[in-house]
Amino acid sequence: MVFVDQAEITVKAGDGGRGCYSFAQPPYIRYPYPDGGDGGRGGDVVLLADLNLATLLDFQFRTQFAAARGGHGSSNTRTGKRGDDLVIRVPVGTVVREVESGLVLKDFTRLEESCVVVKGGRGGFGNGSRGVPRALPKTKRVQAVARRRARQSLEDDQAATAGMLGERRRLILELKLIADVGLIGLPNAGKSSLLTRISTAHPKVAAYPFTTRYPVLGVVRLDSERTLVACDIPGLIEGAHQGRGLGLQFLRHIERTSVLVHVVDLAGVDQHDPVDAVAQVNQELAAYEHHLMKKPQVLVANKIDLPQAKANLARFKRAVHQPVWPVSCATGEGIPALIRALGQQSPLE
Repeated sequence: MVFVDQAEITVKAGDGGRGCYSFAQPPYIRYPYPDGGDGGRGGDVVLLADLNLATLLDFQFRTQFAAARGGHGSSNTRTGKRGDDLVIRVPVGTVVREVESGLVLKDFTRLEESCVVVKGGRGGFGNGSRGVPRALPKTKRVQAVARRRARQSLEDDQAATAGMLGERRRLILELKLIADVGLIGLPNAGKSSLLTRISTAHPKVAAYPFTTRYPVLGVVRLDSERTLVACDIPGLIEGAHQGRGLGLQFLRHIERTSVLVHVVDLAGVDQHDPVDAVAQVNQELAAYEHHLMKKPQVLVANKIDLPQAKANLARFKRAVHQPVWPVSCATGEGIPALIRALGQQSPLE
C-alpha cells in the first residue's frame, strides 16, 4: 500500500432549490392566490474519521467533491426535498486546513468524529410564503385588500426567489499518525529492525539509507493487559527540517507521539560518531518544532553485539548525560529491558 499523508481537495456544498412561482384558483374562488412552495436546502459536506483508513491515497485520484442540491419548490405550497449530505471518510489523525486562510477547521483525533466543512445553500422562497391569503375573507373591506395583494403578487417578479449557492472551499488534508512511541534516528541506525523486534510489524530492513520511505506502525505488548503503538519514522539527516531527505515530509508524525525512542548506531557502521549522531537528530527536532525536545526521550544504543559498539559504550554514556539502553536487534539482547522501560514511562501509564 502506498502511504500518502497530504492531499488538497475542493469541496462544494449543494445549492438551494428554487422557490416556486405559482397561483391556484379553486372552484368558487373568484381571485387566484399564490401557492408556490419553498425550495429545499442544499446538502452539506461532512468529514468523518474512519479507523479503517490509514492513508490519504484515495484523494490523489479524486480531488473534487460536491453534495446534492436541494429540490425545487412546487405548487400547492410543496417544499422541495433537502439535498443529501456528502460524507467523506478520512483517517483518524487527519488535520483539515483551509487553503486560503490556513485556518485549522478540524483535527480528527478520535474515531467517528465529524465536521461540517461547507454548508448547503438555503432554499429559495416560493410566492406562497409571501404572506398573501390563500382564501378571501367574507367582509368587503378585507376582500378589497386581498384582491390588491393578489394583483401585486401577479406583477411582482420577486414573489419567488432562487436558492442560495452552497459554500465552496479548498482544503488541505494532512495526516499525522497517532502513536504512543516514535522511533527516530539517522538512516540505518536500526529503527526498522527494532520495530520488528518489539512489535508485530514487519517493515522492510536493508543496509542502504532510506530503506523506510514512509512511517510504519506496530503494536507492542507490554504485558497481558497493556499495549502501545510504536511508529517507525524515516531517517533524519542534517537539514531535514528544511526539506532534505525524507525528514520534513514525516517529521509531522512525531508531533502526536508521547515518547521518543532515539535509536543510535553505537558501532558507527556508517562512519557516524554516536555522540554526534544524537546531537544532529536533536538539532533537527528543535529546528522543526521546539516543543518536541520537551517530550520524554529513551536513548537506545543499538548493535551492542559488535565489538566497536562495546568499545564506544562507556564514552557514549559519559557524553550524553542520560540513561542509555544498550540493545542488539540482531540477537535480541536488551530488548525485554527496553520494553519494560517503555511501559514505565509516565505518559503510557
